[in-house]
Amino acid sequence: MRLSTFSLALSAALALTACSSGSAPAAPTAPATAASPMTAATPATAAPAPATEALSPAAEAEQKFTTLCATCHGVNGMGDGAASASLNPKPRAYSDQAWQASVTDEHLKTVIVKGGPAVGKSALMPPSPDLESKPEVVAELVKKIRSYKK
Repeated sequence: MRLSTFSLALSAALALTACSSGSAPAAPTAPATAASPMTAATPATAAPAPATEALSPAAEAEQKFTTLCATCHGVNGMGDGAASASLNPKPRAYSDQAWQASVTDEHLKTVIVKGGPAVGKSALMPPSPDLESKPEVVAELVKKIRSYKK
C-alpha cells in the first residue's frame, strides 16, 4: 500500500512539474578576474546575442501543448499522456463530444490560465499564469482543444 501511495504521489509530482511553467535557471557565470594592464586599455567587445525570433501565437500554443499539456492529456488529446496512468482523476479526453458541448471557450481559457481549482476541478490541472498576458496564445490553445472534437 505504501508503495502505491508513494508511486501515486511521485507520479503526481512529476506531472505537476511537467505541466507547470517556470523560468529556466540562470546560467552560471565565470568568476571575475583582474584585467592585465595590457587588456585593461582595450575595450572588450561582447559577442552579439543571437537573434531570437518571436513565435507566432499558433506556434507558441503548439509548443506549449506539446511540452506541457500532452504530458497528461496526450498528443492526441485522449487523456492518455505519459503521466496520466497514475493520476486520479484522469485527465480530460478532449474528444468527448458531451464534454465539448458542455464547456465554453471562456471556461477553457480560465482552466488554462488559472488551473483546475479555478473552476472547481482537480488541483492536478496546474495553472499557466505566464499565459495571462498572452490571450492570443490561450485562444490558439482553445482552438487546439476544440479541434479534438469528433
